[in-house]
Amino acid sequence: MPSDDTLDRGAEREHRPSPIDVHVGSRVRLRRTLLGMSQEKLGEALGLTFQQVQKYERGVNRIGASRLFDLARVLDVPIGFFFDDMPDAMGGNASSRARVAGFAESQDGFEDDTLHRRETLELVRAYYRITDPAVRKRVFELIKSLTPTD
Repeated sequence: MPSDDTLDRGAEREHRPSPIDVHVGSRVRLRRTLLGMSQEKLGEALGLTFQQVQKYERGVNRIGASRLFDLARVLDVPIGFFFDDMPDAMGGNASSRARVAGFAESQDGFEDDTLHRRETLELVRAYYRITDPAVRKRVFELIKSLTPTD
């Protein structure tokens, strides 16, 4: 039979979010923010309250498989997006860290902080507000042509 001390440590551990749940939640928040979507709007699309979305984003509530599937659909990303950039200690690898929001080659000197800058968020939001797919593709190609090649 477990000692009271063991039970106390188990109960204490239950209150701390898993690092994986925190990572997945932060990826939900990142994508939602990049799309310019509020927690309320995401909650409405999923049949949740914004408080439930907050708990998912903080990793307090674990996201189950069916909910992760729904999030991927609503946020228009593959399920693997939520696990991209996961540190090695949590089961990530170098190739997943090299991908940026699921669509970029590895760049020397790229820092994860770049995704959280206001300038980056505004640029991505403006890009996704372009409704004509042909225009959006031309803008994408223009930006790519302006970047230095290796």
